[in-house]
Amino acid sequence: MKKAPSQEEMMEQVQKLLEERGRKALEMARKTVLEEKIECKEVREALKYFMTEYWHDVARPALLSLCCEAVGGDPEVTIHIAIPMSLISGGIDIHDDIIDQSEIKRSRPTVLGKFGKDLALLVGDALIFKGLALLHEAAEKGVPPEKIQVISGIIKRMFFELGDAEALELQFRGRMDITPEEYLRVVRKKAADVEAHARISAILGSGSKEEIEALGEYGRLLGMMIILRDDLIDMIDLEEARHRIRKECLPLPLLYVLQDPKAKLEISSFLQRKKLTKSIVEKILKIIYKAQGFEHSMKIMEEIANGASIHLRKLKQNRANLNFLVRCMVSPVV
Repeated sequence: MKKAPSQEEMMEQVQKLLEERGRKALEMARKTVLEEKIECKEVREALKYFMTEYWHDVARPALLSLCCEAVGGDPEVTIHIAIPMSLISGGIDIHDDIIDQSEIKRSRPTVLGKFGKDLALLVGDALIFKGLALLHEAAEKGVPPEKIQVISGIIKRMFFELGDAEALELQFRGRMDITPEEYLRVVRKKAADVEAHARISAILGSGSKEEIEALGEYGRLLGMMIILRDDLIDMIDLEEARHRIRKECLPLPLLYVLQDPKAKLEISSFLQRKKLTKSIVEKILKIIYKAQGFEHSMKIMEEIANGASIHLRKLKQNRANLNFLVRCMVSPVV
């Protein structure tokens, strides 16, 4: 019997897949931005830093490629949409950092942390506007105008839903009375951009109405899993955990723990401390482990993963890679 791949092997395989499918579009997006003539030295430096040192998102262009293939389309047709979508996603990411006051992510300075709020806002705007301009130019690259019109509508709805999600999440800051169900409802809204990528790709591949809807819902659920997996990773990174507790909505494992009156009593005094030291965050983490906050979160992710796999059954071909992405999202992180 063939031995199942380890967690490390699975993550290496998925990273290789994403690199193979998404690198070309990311490199082309990078080249497009760096060719812009910008007089302000600081803006040039901030754009270069973001596009060459910070933004390595091959996942979204790879998802466009894989979903197009899954409906029998040619993955190459997604390139001219993947480029603007990569820039739009990058701009949204910078704006999210401004809202969340995230100066460091995964041990790297964000544009906000390195260049300040004003330049970060300008760079985020520039990427979004450049992306939207390139999206309309995609018709000249061979994407049918009628598809561009539908895709533009999807992106418009995505922006409104993401904005709504951010506004709702702002209301959760510093609150210990948020239920996991309330949080998951907002997480579903925040997954709008991954759904948009999957849905757009199915349209580019000329999928049937059933296939487009199936991949749209698959993208929504995959997006939720990505967000929830980040919650788990944030909680085991002490600096990220401290930032989440102080500046953002509490992550799902912690929200589950706060539903237990005994655990809530134990953890509340730590959460309300003016200064969150490393040792205090470690104590919070131990309580989460003890109260099975991670186990509850993983159970929810498994349920979401099963739902995503069910939607993939409506596709008649090339769904193995999409299923593989789902299984990797629920591989253990702790």
